[in-house]
Amino acid sequence: MPVRSRRFLIRVTVTAAAVALGVSLAVPMAAAAAVPTAAKSVAALSVSDRATPQPVVDADAAAPRAVDLDAQFFLTIARTTLASAAGKVDVTDLQGRIDRLADPQSLSVAGATASLTALRAETAAVAEERNAYDAAAARAAAAAAKAAQQAADALAQANTPDGARATARQMAADRYGWGDGQFQCLNSLWQKESGWNYQAYNPSGATGIPQALPGSKMASAGSDWQTVAATQISWGLDYISRAYGTPCGAWSHSQATNWY
Repeated sequence: MPVRSRRFLIRVTVTAAAVALGVSLAVPMAAAAAVPTAAKSVAALSVSDRATPQPVVDADAAAPRAVDLDAQFFLTIARTTLASAAGKVDVTDLQGRIDRLADPQSLSVAGATASLTALRAETAAVAEERNAYDAAAARAAAAAAKAAQQAADALAQANTPDGARATARQMAADRYGWGDGQFQCLNSLWQKESGWNYQAYNPSGATGIPQALPGSKMASAGSDWQTVAATQISWGLDYISRAYGTPCGAWSHSQATNWY
């Protein structure tokens, strides 16, 4: 039998058998056709659902160590202490401790902890020395201010007429041995000349308590002759001693001539 006739016969036979058994030949064929489509869907799903690779993070390496945080915090305190103590006390050791701990992560935990402990101790020591220095400086400044105020008060008192008289009495006795009698003459003389006013000025140019003419003569007794009664008194007593011998001699001349 020809091949083509045999194929036709087989197909007819199979089809007849399938009809007799109630099986549809379309189902396997449809299933076979669906296989490539399903394969494509699976392939597409596997590509779209593939996760993007993520770097692996070492949590222990990324997290800062507690000692590093403590070091950074205390370094700020140490540097502030260093700045406030510089020029007052020796801060060489403190600077060295700061430099040692400047990069705590480069040290082991034990090394960083030891350096931090040493830094704390040195910072406390420098702060204590700085505070002592500041306290001493404050006391010195207060003492100087008090002394300056006392000197100013004494000068102000000495520059009053009564203060000038007291200064002249004491100076006349200490330097020249002139007692109360001579002081009475001196008191009368300078009361007449200036009223014991260290700022007295005469149109003639005579100046100060002794009415020196010109006033600049009194610079030989001190550069503060314009503002300090004691300097004027010192010059005036010396002038009286050289010119008249005693205050009473000068007073007698003043009474006779109206000048001395």
